Amino acid sequence: MQPWSFLHIADMQPGSPRSFRFNQRAIDNWQTAYRQLQAIADVDLLLVGGDLTRDGSCHDFEFEVAKRELDALPYPYYAIPGNMDTGNKHTDKNGATGREDIRLNATAEQLDRFASFFGEFPWSFVHENVRFSGFYAAVAGSGLPHEARMWHWLERELPSLPRAAHHVMTMHYTLFMDTLDEPKWDIAKKDEYRDWYFSIDPPHRQRVFEALKKADVSIVLSGHIHCRRPPQTVEGIRFYRCAGIAMPQGVDRWADGDPTLGFYRFDVTDAGITDTFIPLTRESQSTAGYGPGGHPKPEERDYSLAWEKEEK
Repeated sequence: MQPWSFLHIADMQPGSPRSFRFNQRAIDNWQTAYRQLQAIADVDLLLVGGDLTRDGSCHDFEFEVAKRELDALPYPYYAIPGNMDTGNKHTDKNGATGREDIRLNATAEQLDRFASFFGEFPWSFVHENVRFSGFYAAVAGSGLPHEARMWHWLERELPSLPRAAHHVMTMHYTLFMDTLDEPKWDIAKKDEYRDWYFSIDPPHRQRVFEALKKADVSIVLSGHIHCRRPPQTVEGIRFYRCAGIAMPQGVDRWADGDPTLGFYRFDVTDAGITDTFIPLTRESQSTAGYGPGGHPKPEERDYSLAWEKEEK
């Protein structure tokens, strides 16, 4: 086999000066990453692991910019949503941080809007004897039509597809924080909220994992945490927690966590798939911007702060 390569990015979250909240640091870092991606000519494709936007769940114009930039790259890309694009994983109670988490649940409308820009998901295809797949596990437990479609795809369609030498799965949320059998994290406890926010709850976690095994998945790429860790192998599946591009977070969660911003290159040869981390050539230190981070309530969004206004 002729060696070839692919890339994975996640958590760009550049935002827009037209939005209520804008962080110059995030857009600077995305533009640095974007220039690096444009300069890479020897890869076959790009996997985009969610959070293409900062406020795409509210504003189509952020999707429009993200799509225009990704379309201009010299290779094809395949994207899944992140929680900034479509809303968070579902909960029936608010957590310990003061956020109104119930109001942040992903909606069918938000999920469909993402698909209208970047194509339907889940998806799966084969390139050069490697199967690539992607889905949004945050819909597990939501009761939305997208959840039923996800389970049918994971448990019925995916295992029946032709096998390839390798199977690379793209997710946004990490399936688990430390171990597959860790307990369900409690959203109501301050010291567990972050772990709840980043991962998939049982029993959905175990159900997804069983589906991954049946589909011969060999590599799982997830973002969301914005903190890179060494790959962790569980029952033959290599799990990557990938770096963010907008900003680091969760850096104190693991002793081996690396907050360096950047993305992965994967090289495919007869011997297997190997990874190379590509750090950003420059990390912005800008403090310019307005609006809070996190997930502000709709009634807190004061668009008079925006630097660029919509034309009437």
